[in-house]
Amino acid sequence: MASLDDDIISEVVSWAEVHKDTRVLARELTKRNKFKGIIAITRGGLIPAAIMARELGIKLIDTVCCEAYRDDAAEMNDSPVNVMKKATQTDDGEDWLLIDDLVDTGTTAKVVREMLPKAYFVTLYAKPEGKPLVDSFVKEVSQDTWVFFPWDTQLQYSKPIGTDKD
Repeated sequence: MASLDDDIISEVVSWAEVHKDTRVLARELTKRNKFKGIIAITRGGLIPAAIMARELGIKLIDTVCCEAYRDDAAEMNDSPVNVMKKATQTDDGEDWLLIDDLVDTGTTAKVVREMLPKAYFVTLYAKPEGKPLVDSFVKEVSQDTWVFFPWDTQLQYSKPIGTDKD
C-alpha cells in the first residue's frame, strides 16, 4: 500500500460499521419499488451487495468489474476505467440496484452510469466529487479522506503506550 500524505486523513471502517450502514441504506430502499436484482461494482460493492441482498430478500446478484486504481499504488490511473466485465442481466439497469462501497472522484461511477443509466445507484460512503453521480448514500466523507475498509486491512498487535518510556 502506498504511504499516505500528511494532508490525507485516514478513516478505518469496521465490519460492524459496514453492516450497520448497509442496513441503514436497506431500510431507506424498502420505501422504493422492489428491485429485479443487485449489481455490485467489484470488488468494493461485493460485501455491501451480499448484506443488501439478505436485507431486501433479493437472490439475483450480478457484477460489473471495473478498475480505476493501480495495483501498485493507491493513485488514480491517467487512463480511463478498465471495464473487465459488464453486467449480463440487464440492458440499461432499469429496476436494478447498483451498489458500491464508496464513490470517490466519480471516475468509475461515470463509466458505470453510462452502462446502466436507469439503475438506482447507491454507495455506503460518498466524497464530494462523486456524490452527484449516486442516487443515495449513507455518509459523506471529505475528499481528502482515505477510507480503509475491513477487507483491505488486517488486525495487528499494538505495543502498549506505557512501554514507550525511556
